Amino acid sequence: MTQLEESGLAQYLDRIGHGGAATPSLEVLTSVHVGHLGRIPFENIDVRLGRAIGLDLESLRAKLVGRRRGGYCFEQNSLFAAALRALGFEVATLEARVRPPGATSTLPRTHMTLEVAVDGRAWLADVGFGGDGPLTPVPMDGEVSEQGDDAYRVECESAHTLVLRRRWQDSWTDLYAFSPTPALPVDFEVANHFTSTYPTSIFRRTLTVQRSEPAARRILRNRTYTIRRSGAETQREIADGELPLLLTEEFGIELTVDEKEAIDAIR
Repeated sequence: MTQLEESGLAQYLDRIGHGGAATPSLEVLTSVHVGHLGRIPFENIDVRLGRAIGLDLESLRAKLVGRRRGGYCFEQNSLFAAALRALGFEVATLEARVRPPGATSTLPRTHMTLEVAVDGRAWLADVGFGGDGPLTPVPMDGEVSEQGDDAYRVECESAHTLVLRRRWQDSWTDLYAFSPTPALPVDFEVANHFTSTYPTSIFRRTLTVQRSEPAARRILRNRTYTIRRSGAETQREIADGELPLLLTEEFGIELTVDEKEAIDAIR
């Protein structure tokens, strides 16, 4: 199953706070993109707790919608793609290589992003890149998308490589490079297994929880909590025992007592 059925779509739209039209228009795509980012946090808590990450639609619905948790890119964009297809959008799933600042070598394809067609125009839609990702879809044809303090554009680097770039504080940087050729679910299963289990994967070594809204972007990495708003950042260190309450109040994540104790103990 590659799209949500009617009841699942209704539950998803309620989860992200979308109560408007449910038609395949740019307005609806933008609304559900913003709503998803604001209500379903980017997080790797289960990976840090040593749990398997399922990408089947029932697992994603149960976790991200039913349990009101979040997930990382494969979970986020798999669910988002299923919801968009149920709304009538044409969606292609793409593999990307993240380009973090200071990287000196080419990284594996460990990011999932989406191409969505609306009225004959292609848009990059990505609700799974965390605090640096776009708040709204970005045109695939190179047009700059101004998004508050940030701007994004997709550049053609070669015949087989496109790059998503971000401008923040007057500087353009690469976020990730991707192929326009659609990838298959099995490709993401392989990438998901590597990302969630390989000992040196950043998601195995670093707790991260992020939530992006037009007014503010909240980013937690291990015990460093950053808030970006109005072009400025504030940052502080989280004290021992503070993490479970922070996850609830700032990110809307509810954990069991055992989960709270386990995640608070990880350093």
